[in-house]
Amino acid sequence: MLSAEDLMIIRSKLGRDITPLEAAAFENLWSEHCSYRSTKALLRTLPTDGKNVIIGPGDDAAIVSFSDKTALAIGMESHNHPSYVDPYDGAATGVGGIIRDIISMGARPIALMDPLCFGSLDNEKTRHLFEHVVSGIGDYGNCIGVPVVRGDLIFDDSYRGNPLVNVVAVGIVDPDRYITGRVKKPGNRLVLFGSRTGRDGLGGASFASRDLSEDAEAQDRPSVQVGDPYTEKLLIEATIEMCDTGKIVACRDLGAAGFAGASSEMASTFGARIIADCVPLRETRMNEVEIMLAESQERMLAEVAPEDVALIGSIAEKYDLSWADIGCVIAEPRYIVEFNGATVCDLPIDLLVGGTPACRWETKPYSAEKPYRRPEEDLGTLCRKVLSHPECAAKDWVFSQYDHDVQLRTVSLGPDASVIRLEGKGLYFTCGCNPRHIYLRPREGTANAVLENASNLACYGAKPLCIVDCLNFASPVHPEISWQIEESIAGMGEMCRLIDTPIVGGNVSLYNESDEFSTQIKPTPMLGMVGAGELITCNRPPAGATLVLVGTTEQALGGSILDCVTGCGGEAPSAGEVQIVTAIRVLVRKGELLAATDLSRAGLLKALTKIAPCSSVTIPGDPITTLFSESYARFLVAVSDPSVLSELPHAILGTVGGDALRIRSADGTITITPEDLAGYSGTIRHLMRVH
Repeated sequence: MLSAEDLMIIRSKLGRDITPLEAAAFENLWSEHCSYRSTKALLRTLPTDGKNVIIGPGDDAAIVSFSDKTALAIGMESHNHPSYVDPYDGAATGVGGIIRDIISMGARPIALMDPLCFGSLDNEKTRHLFEHVVSGIGDYGNCIGVPVVRGDLIFDDSYRGNPLVNVVAVGIVDPDRYITGRVKKPGNRLVLFGSRTGRDGLGGASFASRDLSEDAEAQDRPSVQVGDPYTEKLLIEATIEMCDTGKIVACRDLGAAGFAGASSEMASTFGARIIADCVPLRETRMNEVEIMLAESQERMLAEVAPEDVALIGSIAEKYDLSWADIGCVIAEPRYIVEFNGATVCDLPIDLLVGGTPACRWETKPYSAEKPYRRPEEDLGTLCRKVLSHPECAAKDWVFSQYDHDVQLRTVSLGPDASVIRLEGKGLYFTCGCNPRHIYLRPREGTANAVLENASNLACYGAKPLCIVDCLNFASPVHPEISWQIEESIAGMGEMCRLIDTPIVGGNVSLYNESDEFSTQIKPTPMLGMVGAGELITCNRPPAGATLVLVGTTEQALGGSILDCVTGCGGEAPSAGEVQIVTAIRVLVRKGELLAATDLSRAGLLKALTKIAPCSSVTIPGDPITTLFSESYARFLVAVSDPSVLSELPHAILGTVGGDALRIRSADGTITITPEDLAGYSGTIRHLMRVH
């Protein structure tokens, strides 16, 4: 419902009371999900321009140059609340929605990423959510023929009552033929095409802007959309064929706030007159509020010159899609909707779209770091516990449900970044953040999330092109949460400037907390980054290669996997050094490194198991700090000549070869066999199979 303050502002501006449709339109378009009313001022501080940026934030997706012949369309969205209420459909329609953002720009989707956050897998409800979210993403992506090439998995009890389902989509388009989402000329027609409109998804935007209650599954189920990937596949092909005719003047997908959201935002440069009776329906007796606000999936809206309506309609019919001419662009800056011969909405369009009053929340810093307490277990036990944590485990239970090879572009899925072939070059993908670090130090943690993604690309010699984000937080009503948001956005902007990489789009998802479990999510500014470089895959280094740890190790164990399994506490890492990441990227491009992986979750221990599971190393200094610290801008590299690293802080650890991983330290020698590693890495598969 609209707040009393919002109603007072609206009535004051209009000089009258509002109709039911106007009230519903304001409730959804002025919601946090659509208007970013709590964060808009903060988002304006982020760097969004760059030499490769053609279109930055503000449209359905960003357009970024890849080459003279190809541009990328890239976007990121969340479907958090729907995925708790109905995990399969919530996750599936999250994929469908972000794909439509890409095709609305005239681009063909070529890849997806899916960073996901859940509670502990020891919980039956979490396993149910996890199973059906992954199934929803896999089924929808596989059916529409778009590969999921990268993801991230975070397991933390703060997500027990509110999982996060974030999706990144990337498409390709001729840089001279992309479409934008704002109308261009009064007198042009507005054509709706795709699926027919039903009652599903009513109030989805406002639903996504409030806390989840204990009875959310029953109460909010009608707010969750139901997707049809087979229709979406037809919609992809139809939209691209329509765009190829050159007759689409502007295009927008129907997502949050349904037809009312898409048509008002699209027409905000001029105005629009809509005839709601013309909307193709799949249910009878739908009223104007249901028609305009339903979030039925697989629908698009296009601006077309009057003489081209028949052509666009014929293409829709070719793909067995419904379509209708539902209104026109008008010169007067008003948003008018007619239904059953009566005017049911007549609003100044700039009040409905962009007129949302900003929210200013009180902020309150906090300190959550705890003094470090050295774990009592021996080093071998600690290694076993850390490697058995589900975030360190193999992700094959998830990946096996996705078709990575559809479209025949995928070259490699990792370990640090994925790469697809595009014009003979490499387009690299990475995503994620570390919410535990960000919770302890929001500014430094978010800065390090940016640097960590750039580090993943550096392992392949790839340079970042751009970033999209999904800023997932609890309710900004809490001063501590509002402080997290401000600090995180500040840290993100600082690091993006340091690495000269713009943020070209994204999403804000607030109110991610649960009354049912009395939980607030940890601050989770999830990032998606794409980069460009030569086609390089990460191979295992040859026997005899020298293993070297590059970078400076801090005793920064707060928020680490070791902290998760032992409660050891400690400080979170400080911001990493950009120069080291740049240096590694240059060395990879020159062919000076035989292999490289960056150190992130589980630190050096996990890095050794990734690229050198059979090797002998000697750990300098305190073995717990050296093995498990998750401080940033550090790499494990394999070289034939360590002198190439002479200008970087580094420590020679040992050599590749043997039948196991042998780690020598002041505490003795640990041996981890391939059989041990197979057992540790099977945590997710085991938990999902056993239960």
